Amino acid sequence: MNKTESMPKYLEQSPAVRERFERLKQRPVILDVKNLYKTFDSAQGEVTALKDVSFQTHRREFLCVIGPSGCGKSTLVRILSGLETYSGGQVLLDGNPVTRPGADRGMVFQGYTLFPWLTVKKNVMFGLEVNGNGKSIAEREALQWIDLVGLSKFADHYPHQLSGGMKQRVAIARALANKPRILLMDEPFGALDAQTRARMQSYLLEIWKNIDITVVFITHDLDEAVYLADRILVLKAHPGEVQELIEVPVPHPRTPEQRFSEEFIATKARLESLIHPPKEEEAEMVIPHVARLTHVGDEVD
Repeated sequence: MNKTESMPKYLEQSPAVRERFERLKQRPVILDVKNLYKTFDSAQGEVTALKDVSFQTHRREFLCVIGPSGCGKSTLVRILSGLETYSGGQVLLDGNPVTRPGADRGMVFQGYTLFPWLTVKKNVMFGLEVNGNGKSIAEREALQWIDLVGLSKFADHYPHQLSGGMKQRVAIARALANKPRILLMDEPFGALDAQTRARMQSYLLEIWKNIDITVVFITHDLDEAVYLADRILVLKAHPGEVQELIEVPVPHPRTPEQRFSEEFIATKARLESLIHPPKEEEAEMVIPHVARLTHVGDEVD
């Protein structure tokens, strides 16, 4: 068994979870990334952002991608979306090479990318109309997706009238409206407060459970990755290489209470050990001499 098909040795999986992964592997492969390379030219010479990255994502799988800062997570998802070219290797969606953006991929960014001059309904209608649907069909489809994300009462509101979480729900509806094969998400909840972020994670799982969609989700939050993912792709930094592909042993359906379970805590600990090895943490914790700038009569240890 190689590093990209790693069974978690730090925790035994239950028979039900093991059976779930066996079923997952029998589903068709939607996304197939083979020996992917990405290099950039810089003033210092050629820089390798991604090196020999290979993995597969199956139909209706939820794959999270994590790694240290600068490991190329966002570069990877932009390549998968067709927004960025790659220097070598292959990216195949349903067996077809990915060379440019397409309706078969939906994309949700961290920033709120809604058109501020359009209502919620018209934001979701936009892609449908661009792809040739008539206004009445686009409106009907848009309202169905808006209802799915729980925003029917806000269909005629403008983005500035919505909270951050609501804006991202509209962005998800807009990305799904064209019925893509795969939904690509680049740290979509990174700008939200902790409570809203937790609610959005639950919303996303509920949406994913009810439609035929495969998700590739970029995050730097380890709790988020364990809570959402079937499997987690861990990248190394400088350059981004596959370090491990972990099957998450937390059973479905996922609930907030599982964050305190043995499986959840052990999986997070494994991710911590991969992303922040002990020697690296010790080096980062070296504190330089700092001049004392206050004298208030009491010492703080």
